[in-house]
Amino acid sequence: MVYRSKPWLKWYESKIDEHVSVKYESLYDFLEDAVGRFGNKPAFTFYGKQFSFNETKAIVDRLSVHLHNQGFQKGDRVAVMLPNTPHYIFALFAIFRLGGIAVQVNPMYVEREIAFVLEDSGAKYMFALDAFYPKIKKVQADTYLKHIVAIGLGEKAELASEDVYFEEAAHAVGEIEECSINPFEDVAILQYTGGTTGVPKGVMLTHNNLLANFNQVCDAIYKPLENKPEDFKMITVLPMFHVYGLSSVALCGIREGANQIVLPRFDVQEVIETVKREKPFLFAAVPTMYFGLNSQPELLKDAGFDQLYFVGSGGAPLPVEQAKAFQKITGAQVNDGYGLSEASPTVIFTPPFLPAKEGSIGIPVQSTIVRIVREENGEYVDAPVGEAGELIVKGPQVMKGYWNRPKDTEQALKDGWLHTGDIAKMDEDGYFYILDRSKDMIIASGYNVYPREVEEVLYGLDGVEEAIVIGLPDEYRGETVKAFVKLKADSTLTVEEILAFGKENLAPYKAPKAVEILEELPKSAVGKLLRRELRDQELKKVQA
Repeated sequence: MVYRSKPWLKWYESKIDEHVSVKYESLYDFLEDAVGRFGNKPAFTFYGKQFSFNETKAIVDRLSVHLHNQGFQKGDRVAVMLPNTPHYIFALFAIFRLGGIAVQVNPMYVEREIAFVLEDSGAKYMFALDAFYPKIKKVQADTYLKHIVAIGLGEKAELASEDVYFEEAAHAVGEIEECSINPFEDVAILQYTGGTTGVPKGVMLTHNNLLANFNQVCDAIYKPLENKPEDFKMITVLPMFHVYGLSSVALCGIREGANQIVLPRFDVQEVIETVKREKPFLFAAVPTMYFGLNSQPELLKDAGFDQLYFVGSGGAPLPVEQAKAFQKITGAQVNDGYGLSEASPTVIFTPPFLPAKEGSIGIPVQSTIVRIVREENGEYVDAPVGEAGELIVKGPQVMKGYWNRPKDTEQALKDGWLHTGDIAKMDEDGYFYILDRSKDMIIASGYNVYPREVEEVLYGLDGVEEAIVIGLPDEYRGETVKAFVKLKADSTLTVEEILAFGKENLAPYKAPKAVEILEELPKSAVGKLLRRELRDQELKKVQA
């Protein structure tokens, strides 16, 4: 019962309630509330062009009229395939206003992946960057797609007669009836999982899932503040096509009235220059972005990160050595967190008021119970404090289920608990630590080896920029440990030196038996290192 007693509540700042309060009827209602509060204040800045809260709502409303004029019905799916631009928000809220479902499409997808998501979701409409237009048109015949709104950031291309450019859609006129939304049942977003566990699955996130989650994050960051700057800024570089960037950054920014400096992609120099020039209040990134920033210490040290109120990390585990390196260069502490698409995404994080613990991801957000469990005789029982088990979650941010996949939903959601597949532990203070994904665990000579632990050690070797550790079949040990490493630009490290370092710093069964140095390690679109992709490649070699 220790987890259900929420030992982490003792760390909550006095202004933060145990339970999150959601006062909005829908995501569109939330936007209207923000517009009412912030009016002509700038909401988004995109390469010199500013959009106020009032302008944002005006564009959203005209876009919704355009979709309505195209025959849009409540529940219709609309694919959105864009890098970070204000147009992303305009499109999403137009969809939300009509009771539609936004289908997040990764801008890096190739034709096969685009076709899969469009066909699986049944999307009839799409907002897309015009650079992607040829790819989409090639696969359109095999999907339900009938109308594309193209966004052009440069010279316009020629579109088919059934499609329009954003500017035309954003000038639509007409009346539409306001749509009735059930925030607990009506799906707002289909967030496709990365496919590293098989066929991508559409995570159904309701209006309330998202409303609850960005309020959970916002409350923890902003409520303790006596005052925040009237004209405060934040950098929105985390991709909005991933729910971490959308919920924890973009939607939080709207709630708080921030001027979001929107960057379409992560470029180390541009981010550093933007922080230096704009002096933002907040910055959030994924670990590989911090790897990139750390690789430019001379530029990074004078950027002013130490002046920011909050510097956050999520999307993947942040190696302790990288967090230390960033703090040593900048003087700023990186606050780590944990989430997954199925939880909208934030479950646990380190808010500004929480004393940080090395290697910890922090404490659960409001209205959230996290348990560490083990399966015994078909039952899930709580693991003792300090011991490893599977992390399971219950809270208002937990998904409705997977789109058209009832069996997958049953496997993930059991008695209202989301089973994450991640191995974690909780200490006596209620702080949580991610040890690894259960499917990634290596069993070598009968011992459990968590790749994350081995990777953390390798990050302690000067010259290692990125590392992925996998288990490979071994006739003698059952599995053996192999490490893939990307070196820093000036590093002269050899395979032999890395192997020796592993032997020096790890038990014999944990130390890598093989090391391969690569120019680049595979990453997802949000910068998450893809361990499984490398393992699949290696297994094919072994089988061959």
